[in-house]
Amino acid sequence: MNIFGNLSKRSRAAVYALVVVGGAALVWSMGLFGFTDRVAGRSEAHATAADKPGDSKMSDDSVELSERQANALKIGAAGARDFTLFKTAVGTIDFNEDLLVQVFSQYPGKILKAGFNIGDDVKAGDTLFTIDSTDLLQAESTLLAAAGVLELQKRTLARLTMLLKAGGSAQKDVDQSTSDQQTAEGNYKAARDAVRIFGKTDDEIDQVVNMRKVDSTLLVPSPISGRIVARSAAPGFLTQPGNAPAPYSVADLSTMWMIANVIETDAPAYKLGQEVAVTVPAYPDKIFKGRITTLGSIIDPNSHRQLVRSQIDDPEHLLRSGMFASFVIRVGDPVRSVAVPVNGVTREGDGTMTVWVTSDRRHFAKRTVKLGLQQDGWDQVLEGLQPGETVVTDGAVFVSNVLLLGAAG
Repeated sequence: MNIFGNLSKRSRAAVYALVVVGGAALVWSMGLFGFTDRVAGRSEAHATAADKPGDSKMSDDSVELSERQANALKIGAAGARDFTLFKTAVGTIDFNEDLLVQVFSQYPGKILKAGFNIGDDVKAGDTLFTIDSTDLLQAESTLLAAAGVLELQKRTLARLTMLLKAGGSAQKDVDQSTSDQQTAEGNYKAARDAVRIFGKTDDEIDQVVNMRKVDSTLLVPSPISGRIVARSAAPGFLTQPGNAPAPYSVADLSTMWMIANVIETDAPAYKLGQEVAVTVPAYPDKIFKGRITTLGSIIDPNSHRQLVRSQIDDPEHLLRSGMFASFVIRVGDPVRSVAVPVNGVTREGDGTMTVWVTSDRRHFAKRTVKLGLQQDGWDQVLEGLQPGETVVTDGAVFVSNVLLLGAAG
């Protein structure tokens, strides 16, 4: 039977519309239920995977390397080494003033000749310069006069002695002449000593007396063996004893001084006699040995530093006054500590120092450590690592890069 047969057109249209809307609602509801089931299934699968043992993620400070990557690293046990406490300071090279002599003439005069230039090596006794000395001229003139008086007194005494034997003179005349001769001998000896002060030898003095000729040329020798480091002498210049500048300055260069100013907090660590190792930029591969000879008695109120002066051996005469220099000094006994090669340590962005520790040579964990001294390519580890732990000894930066790349990916 046609149920729509008795319905009007308007009623039939309404029924058709209800059927269409109901069908659409049924289709939509079935799709929603299917989507919900898929979401639920996916969540269940994730929960099941998370519950499986051994599939948990590694920590943020750990990495896993392939066998090839691990073989490219150097891995070893953290050992123990002796670390010595050293102090360093910078300063300048200077002449050893205990062996630096400013050569003056003992008497004023005009310079006649200057025989050496700066940089020349001289020996003790070599004549550096000569002067025309009026004092020497006066001393030699006095010597000649004393020699003449002595000669006269000798002849007078001899004549009176002969007359006394012949009965032609009195004993008192002989006694007076003897006294006069003794006085003349004393004056003559004093005159010779006065000339000798000028550096004249006995042979030279005898020559002046025998030839009756004075020589006002005064020789000024070098008092030590060394090198000419300064010269102001020139022919015709007048020189006065002690008036700067000195005609010549001679330095014994077998030893030099290094003068440094150390920070106030390090001052207690320095002691007289401590050995120092000095280097200068001019000879970067050479180490000059020496020892501390002087410690300043005050701390500079402006710079808060203390003077430390060392005497440096320089048998080859390589050092020059004014050179920039640095020294290293051991101020304590060696301390045995855990040590890692410098290539096994990395600096993080916040300034902390880390090493990579492993137990199976495939999985590596980052460990923060506290470092101390660095000597001979090794870092002293004060905290964070125990002796015998296996660490990356070369290639720690590579492992850190692997960690960063993994985090970025």
